[in-house]
Amino acid sequence: MSKFRLRGRRRKNRPASHDRIPLRSIVPNLITSIAACAGITSITISATNYAKTLAGKAPATPRDWFMGLLALLVACICDAMDGRVARLLNASSKLGAELDSLADFVNFGVAPAIYMYFWYLSGRPDMPQHLKNLLLGAALFYALCDAFRLARFNTMLEQPTIPYWKNFFLGVPAPGGCWMVLTPAILTLAFAGKESAPFVHNVSNVFQNPWFGMSMLLFIGVLMASRLPTISLKSLHISRPYLLPTMAACLLLIAFLATNFWLTLGVVGAGYILTVPFVGLVFLKVRAKYLRDHGDSEFEAAPPPPATAA
Repeated sequence: MSKFRLRGRRRKNRPASHDRIPLRSIVPNLITSIAACAGITSITISATNYAKTLAGKAPATPRDWFMGLLALLVACICDAMDGRVARLLNASSKLGAELDSLADFVNFGVAPAIYMYFWYLSGRPDMPQHLKNLLLGAALFYALCDAFRLARFNTMLEQPTIPYWKNFFLGVPAPGGCWMVLTPAILTLAFAGKESAPFVHNVSNVFQNPWFGMSMLLFIGVLMASRLPTISLKSLHISRPYLLPTMAACLLLIAFLATNFWLTLGVVGAGYILTVPFVGLVFLKVRAKYLRDHGDSEFEAAPPPPATAA
């Protein structure tokens, strides 16, 4: 009788497993969304600061501009976290990859371009209109170069990796380009209140010159869109004899960041720009050594690999 009753029971229709998504899968996308919100917040802050300058009643202070930089710093931190969190939770998806690319365009292309545009306009309220147009054109060029780099990164994901490219990026990565292009503003704001010193006064005048700003926007944009090798710290290995000096240098950097965060960040950004030609020379030596040891290989006919970071 019991068997008969069991056979007669109707089983409840349960949803298929592919229709149920684990809650952990949305965590990386939430982090990416926070990064995009931080980038949009930076755009809002920079526009508000310029509006204050035009009003003339309460011009934007260095603290106001630092808030825009802080928003971009939050975007950089979230950009570094979302991919690692996705791999840690086994929650990687095509949707997350596309969302990350779109957020990177806003955070590292549009936001820094607009920030620098309004920052230069605020420094020179009486700037001629033709100079404003040229500065805007340079900012647009930088943003479009970032978009081109991100698009190229997405199209090269399936291409084979050349071994001697493993320690290098193909062009300047988008977060690195954002850091580079913001360096003049970071250093000038870090020196705020010390303009009485001749050196600080001269440096601030150079960094706030709109022609210098246009040159930086164009130069960094070209570096991002180019195929030049730039340093990648993700896969670098340190020899044991250099471990202690490297740790000491890192502790010294942390100490400087703790005591004078923005000035240290600006100096390191300037040093990052100066590494580009030296990294190119190192790449040529690594490439020559690989080809000398292996000769022509199947990788030689393939294009360079995508950078491991957009």
